[in-house]
Amino acid sequence: MNTPDRTPVCSPKSLPEEVRIESARTAVEINPANRPYLRPAAAMIGAQSSTKELIAALATKYWRSGGVHLGVRFLDTEDTALRNRILVHMNAWSSGANVKFGLSLGREAEVRIARTPGDGYWSYLGTDILHIPIDQPTMNLDSFSMDTDEREYRRVVRHETGHTLGFPHEHLRREIVGRIHPDKAIRYFRDRSGWSEKTTRAQVLTPLEETALVATPTDTQSIMCYQLPGYIMRDGRAVPGGLDINDQDHHFVRNLYPARLVGSQ
Repeated sequence: MNTPDRTPVCSPKSLPEEVRIESARTAVEINPANRPYLRPAAAMIGAQSSTKELIAALATKYWRSGGVHLGVRFLDTEDTALRNRILVHMNAWSSGANVKFGLSLGREAEVRIARTPGDGYWSYLGTDILHIPIDQPTMNLDSFSMDTDEREYRRVVRHETGHTLGFPHEHLRREIVGRIHPDKAIRYFRDRSGWSEKTTRAQVLTPLEETALVATPTDTQSIMCYQLPGYIMRDGRAVPGGLDINDQDHHFVRNLYPARLVGSQ
């Protein structure tokens, strides 16, 4: 009998419902482009509170376009080599972009990394990390150590850092979700990762609203895209997913957070 593959799969964290409106307000204050466009009819439906909840649900969580410089604190290791190795992979996003993650020894670090065994791989999305209590992690790298394969550092650390930069899962675009056979996907993720039906529906089968996406072509080889085997797809065509930041990922982050020109203010 085959042993199920229990390789951890990224499960991005969401804020508690009671702080989502506040977090959307924070996101819009940091970057006004995070405010979603609401069709006039939709904006007029229901009370003002309903409109706020709709904005909270659809707001993106990108940082200010001038760049992203965030402090990183490690909650469960003082191993210098391990911390530096993780930071190198986080900063792989900085090529040609104004993105920098730096080690912070103070409690004020925006990004806080834990390696809690059994808790999987996850990160909160973009500016949502500002609403996490300062003694709690904003990212988990399940059991990562100096013995972890370099390919996993590229696949996992860079992927979770993408979420920290505000990037949602690419495989949740409507055109990909529409190709997935729900029952087969539920069985696949149950066997592969031990996910419940509810988790699979949330992480794989519920498409993002178009207003929550930057208008870029779907990239099935993005580091932010799951690998999906052909046998769970209605058309039999696999989604290759990404094992590292690809050219389109780099192009996107450079456009979103462009590097400052020498001599510019």
